[in-house]
Amino acid sequence: MAKTYFDPGEQRAARVSELFARIAPRYDLINDLQSFGLHRYWKRRVIQLARPCPGQRALDVCCGTGDLLLALARRGAEVVGLDFSEQMLEVAERRTSESRSPKDRSPAPPDNHASRITHHPAPAAHCIRADAQRIPFPDASFDIVTVAYGLRNLANWESGLQEMHRVTRTGGRLVVLDFGKPDNLAWRKLYYLYLRLFVPCLGRVFCGSAAAYAYILESLQHYPAQHGVAAKMRDLGLANVRIVNLMGGVMTINYGEKRSNA
Repeated sequence: MAKTYFDPGEQRAARVSELFARIAPRYDLINDLQSFGLHRYWKRRVIQLARPCPGQRALDVCCGTGDLLLALARRGAEVVGLDFSEQMLEVAERRTSESRSPKDRSPAPPDNHASRITHHPAPAAHCIRADAQRIPFPDASFDIVTVAYGLRNLANWESGLQEMHRVTRTGGRLVVLDFGKPDNLAWRKLYYLYLRLFVPCLGRVFCGSAAAYAYILESLQHYPAQHGVAAKMRDLGLANVRIVNLMGGVMTINYGEKRSNA
């Protein structure tokens, strides 16, 4: 059933694109249901680790419907959201537009001393359609690079991580949020049972396809998860590499900083 979408060969990108086109309208709803709303807390932890500041540039890879994109922008960063799914980007762009207040949409005030003190336009936030394994930006373009639930879905997650590293500036932060593999065997088996039985039911009810969400477990079984990502971060030369296990490793955050000689 899950292999309708998971294919380790050349067809994988097309199948994953089809999956996200299908689930985009209900993606946020099912995220709330399958995580019992906890994904919002996990994404806040990503933002805390990323430490965005006004004026910094951030890239959210595989931005989906824009949760991290919007959170980074609210902290003052100039953000680019990148995704290969046109349908997911449509949702992200709509949310970005709706998040701007009427004041933010109005023309900038005259360039005088008083207005420069009182006027604070919304930080730039926009989306582009592109391949996360071929990020269309020069080396060292961003202070922060994030990805949530996207690295696991790439045809080659290692090349995706290398690209994220390439476009990160010296001293910049690279943060990855995704499903993990708990170290405790009993907890891992219980977690896998949840992914195998409950989550596909949500896909059937809300997307008309159990396979769309059975894909999560199938993709996770082919993904090295937190320890594999941490090892690759070290191979790339990242500093201060750390793993943040959430709920005993059910969800995980990988964090690293780009060295000056990396």
